Amino acid sequence: MIALGIILLIVGFLTGISILWTIGIILVVIGAILWILGSMGHAVAGRRHYW
Repeated sequence: MIALGIILLIVGFLTGISILWTIGIILVVIGAILWILGSMGHAVAGRRHYW
């Protein structure tokens, strides 16, 4: 999810499409939150580890 967010950020920046930039930021933030929760040992969406 983080990788997809970064790709959307780059594509949105290069093409000037603001909706891709916004979706990319949202995906990076959600991916980072899930990654942090998974690394702390919390079960995320039924998974013990999120990666």
